Amino acid sequence: MPKYIIERNIPGAGELSASDLQQISQKSCCILNDMGPQIQWLESFVTADKVYCIYIAPDEATIRTHAERGEFPANSIAEVNTIIDPTTGE
Repeated sequence: MPKYIIERNIPGAGELSASDLQQISQKSCCILNDMGPQIQWLESFVTADKVYCIYIAPDEATIRTHAERGEFPANSIAEVNTIIDPTTGE
């Protein structure tokens, strides 16, 4: 199943409290549970004004549905073509 990187523009994201992040995570997980196992949230990276999320989903439309239901921004959605890491250079 394809893997996606979602860029979410959230001004002040880096200043969200642990409680805020917990509430956002819980909301996302509830929606994911309702949507079924075809969409999975792997992890997210919080920066000053953006959150980058890694998801597995059958298509971009499924990612957009999750974002709409959760009222999360999804400013950019990119399908991952290949994954490389330091061992790729060996």
